[in-house]
Amino acid sequence: MKTETHRFSQHTTLYHLGATLANLGTFTDPQRSVLLVDENVNRHYAAALEGWKKIIVPAGEDHKNMAVVGQLIDQLAALEADRKTTLVGVGGGMTTDVTGFVAAIYMRGVPFGFVPTTLLAQVDASLGGKNGVSQGMHKNLLGTIRQPAFILFDYTLPSTMPPAEWHNGFAEIIKYACIQDAALFEYLETHVDQALHGDVAVLQYLVECSVNTKTRIVLEDEFETGIRRWLNFGHTLGHAVEKLEHIGHGEAVSIGMVAASRLSEIKKGLPPAQTQRLIRLLQAYQLPVALTSDKKAVYDIFRLDKKREKDFIHFVLLESIGQATTEPILLTELQQLLEML
Repeated sequence: MKTETHRFSQHTTLYHLGATLANLGTFTDPQRSVLLVDENVNRHYAAALEGWKKIIVPAGEDHKNMAVVGQLIDQLAALEADRKTTLVGVGGGMTTDVTGFVAAIYMRGVPFGFVPTTLLAQVDASLGGKNGVSQGMHKNLLGTIRQPAFILFDYTLPSTMPPAEWHNGFAEIIKYACIQDAALFEYLETHVDQALHGDVAVLQYLVECSVNTKTRIVLEDEFETGIRRWLNFGHTLGHAVEKLEHIGHGEAVSIGMVAASRLSEIKKGLPPAQTQRLIRLLQAYQLPVALTSDKKAVYDIFRLDKKREKDFIHFVLLESIGQATTEPILLTELQQLLEML
């Protein structure tokens, strides 16, 4: 195990890389903590969490809303949680997002930490301080940017994920490779079988590369005024597809990355061969690549995207694999471009 210290603008976060869930009590006082545990994770790891104060969080993106936030707050109050209580989210991205959001608003803010249990949460959702919930058709419309006190990375926890969840995590790793790490892209191309079979050494390498890339970007641009926007590669369209099709986050982002790559051909001169290389990699990791959603419905969701400013959206494009750029695209032009996909 190794511990890294990262100092953000308002908080310091400790990354406990290669730690174990069984050692959680080393990093936060069990007497002063409340665990918010995904219901599926609790079924697998209840014995390891015996003796902790726990609140069970319902699984699934459909529960990532203010109604569930209210229920969790009521349960915290019933446990007499106070301003010194640390909340610990144990689960996938939905659980970490909701835990961070609840921690930001309960008693005007309490400390919190994460134990991400899915590959997607380890490489993306638990990192960077974005916490929030969805509202209606709009993903993460309500939220905060506030860093956790610690993140515990146990590389054995994803082994209990359902098969489909593996692919969701790989989509985000491929995103990092596309925007800033051509060498990681090549590694993903040459280690498909080991990654898909859950080789722990390969997963550790992929997670730590992803953690390093995202942390480096967030430290440079914590509040998303510049290069942090690159982390949204594939997400602008992906979030719309996710809501419309009720598919996994990574699956939707995969479709969004292909669409963004095709837009990059039009707007930035990206060679079509690079789009085809991306498509082959996504398909190798058993991710969808075709946009089949109603394009008018996709555009309607774009109009309330968080990245919209007046009449344009900051859209993340590729100059090449490993090099992202951001370009403001007028909504009217985006509507026309959508029809070309």
